[in-house]
Amino acid sequence: MLKAKILFVGPCESGKTVLANFLTESSDITEYNPTQGVRILEFENPQVASNNKGTGCEFELWDCGGDTKALFPPWRFESCWPALMKDSHGVVIIFNANIPSHLKEIEMWHSCFVQQQLLQDSQCLLIAHHKPGSGGDKGNLSLEIAPKLCIMIPSCFTL
Repeated sequence: MLKAKILFVGPCESGKTVLANFLTESSDITEYNPTQGVRILEFENPQVASNNKGTGCEFELWDCGGDTKALFPPWRFESCWPALMKDSHGVVIIFNANIPSHLKEIEMWHSCFVQQQLLQDSQCLLIAHHKPGSGGDKGNLSLEIAPKLCIMIPSCFTL
């Protein structure tokens, strides 16, 4: 069986946990509670096929807290990033398209988790997340500062 470690990274309140819960069919969270450090969700997909490893894939989604200020003062969250990135197969950078400061942070997340890890274009995904009812534009987003290495998804809505 194949195994894949995928990191969900991005600014605080971008929707990383909501999307991770949705993909793993975990329980919904009704009120915001910032992820401290990292939360690992595991699930299997028997529909994934490979020529040399059999059928199916075991996924680990690493829902990484987005607070770059501090994990447990005086330590900084960034000091944990090398351990999180070890043996990762892909990175999903998630941001809230309705928060202007998130657009400025995309390049930092891309640099730290993609460029410095020498990941390929196909191993990175950028999700512009709109919270339901936020009135976000459902059309294409014009993100001139978005990393060119990422595969862009105009918007992703969660229920």
